[in-house]
Amino acid sequence: MSNILIIDDEHSILETLEMFVSEKGHTVHTADSGQKGLDQYDRCDPDVVILDIRLPDVSGFELLCDIQRRENPAKVIMITAFQDMETTIKAMKLGAYDYIHKPLDADKVEKAVNRALQTLKVDRETPLLDELTQPPNPEVIIGKSDQMRKIFKMIGLLSQHKAPVLIQGQTGTGKELTARVIHRNSLFGKEPFITFDCSAVVDSLLESELFGHEKGAFTGATHLKEGKIQLASNGTLFLDEVGELPLSVQSKFLGFLQRHEYMRVGGNQALRSRCRIIAATNRNLADMVRKGTFRQDLYFRLKVVSITIPPLGERLSDIPDLVNHFLQKINWEQGTDIAKLQKGVLDRLKAHTWPGNVRELENVLVEAVVRSRGKAILADDIEDILLSSLPVEDEALGAYSLPRMEKDHIQNTLNLLKWNRSETARVLGITLPTLRSKIKKYGIHP
Repeated sequence: MSNILIIDDEHSILETLEMFVSEKGHTVHTADSGQKGLDQYDRCDPDVVILDIRLPDVSGFELLCDIQRRENPAKVIMITAFQDMETTIKAMKLGAYDYIHKPLDADKVEKAVNRALQTLKVDRETPLLDELTQPPNPEVIIGKSDQMRKIFKMIGLLSQHKAPVLIQGQTGTGKELTARVIHRNSLFGKEPFITFDCSAVVDSLLESELFGHEKGAFTGATHLKEGKIQLASNGTLFLDEVGELPLSVQSKFLGFLQRHEYMRVGGNQALRSRCRIIAATNRNLADMVRKGTFRQDLYFRLKVVSITIPPLGERLSDIPDLVNHFLQKINWEQGTDIAKLQKGVLDRLKAHTWPGNVRELENVLVEAVVRSRGKAILADDIEDILLSSLPVEDEALGAYSLPRMEKDHIQNTLNLLKWNRSETARVLGITLPTLRSKIKKYGIHP
């Protein structure tokens, strides 16, 4: 049984809401002014407050702020006849759980109340995640799976020397983070770590950016420019998306790797550098070598030691630790306090295919924290976010419809859980007979 407090000076609305909410099995308390509302609040300790913005003695916003200052405050649903942007933004900014316009829609009111009560229930029943006592380390790789343990061992070996490293993996798997951890754990970890994104610079400027240029080397070269190699000094130069280097620059860069010498564009003096080279790519360099778009000799020079980072879909056991780490990071950066996960959230995250890998997981959690109006992330919010991330195109062009999305979601979950139908039904939140029916309806096969 839940306590609901309704505060509104329009008696017709007060009576209608009281009748409607009590019929749903809740204990209802009412007040027609702000002061009476606060008195009732102290007496009945409500779970949810339905609060009008315009009251005869005080603004609903002031009342909302008063409630928010209480210990374990109720969830407040604001109602108003004024449908303007400013009041909606203000209400949500001050901590309102929801905001409903008059004339009131019974279904919207019921949905808002039920969702607020569900959030309270999750807040009260869900255990806290690990408590954060200091800022999270931004340069730590999270994972206990066998694949990640092997990578950690390799990083330990690489920390003893300056051999070139090639990091391969899909977009979003954490290639730059891996490079930073290698650098930080090396004997020269205090030296510079310089990043150069080979895909972010036009071909005509790549050579100048890497090697630098002399004053007057070309039109617009009004001063001497130090290249990324020189800036890296005795530290690490990280070449992101190295597969994007044009063949003309590949040749000159190979010469640097062989002799540790280079010249600025327009220069005639050989410069030396002992910086370590770590290159990363999400492309298949071996295939590019076969096609003639990447030099074989450069490929083997870069691939002295190779690390392949597995996609998140191949290390789903790491998701709980990743979620805990990212929530701590998000809370610290955003000033939030979301420290709980509703039952079923982790199972749903493990059932996702994660085409965007670890980066996608972090983005999903950021959105879930923004959506949260309690201390916990709700399973419904995660479901909405993951479904909205699926590619949805114009059906007239032969693409995704809702049934197609449902079919793909069920297929992916079944595959990830190795066709354990009972476990799949539990993760999807449906009964086993319903799952069997949908498998038959969509013609899903192993």
